[in-house]
Amino acid sequence: QVQLVEFGGGLVQPGGSLRLSCAASGIIFRNYNMGWYRQAPGKQRELVATITSGGSTNYADSGKGRFTISRDNANHTVYLQMNSLKPEDTAVYYCHAVRIAVNYWGQGTQVTVSS
Repeated sequence: QVQLVEFGGGLVQPGGSLRLSCAASGIIFRNYNMGWYRQAPGKQRELVATITSGGSTNYADSGKGRFTISRDNANHTVYLQMNSLKPEDTAVYYCHAVRIAVNYWGQGTQVTVSS
């Protein structure tokens, strides 16, 4: 059974930082491209950042310079370090794993940026 479990969400003040983690099980993690997406209330789910199985990264413009995606293949975990958070970063953040035509989603973790 494939599971993607996110950790690390919460309430943070504007300008603060959070580190999200996603622990994967049931897949050969090193073979999968991993990503983080987010969905704010009333909006569509959108890309935040991706990292390929080879370690290449890609970021949405909204997070460039503030967010960093990384992976630890030994521990089957992908991370999203988020700095200089803004109220508009408030959303449910989802972990995503994809390989060819197969993809999986985590259950999401809430990030709220508010004073």
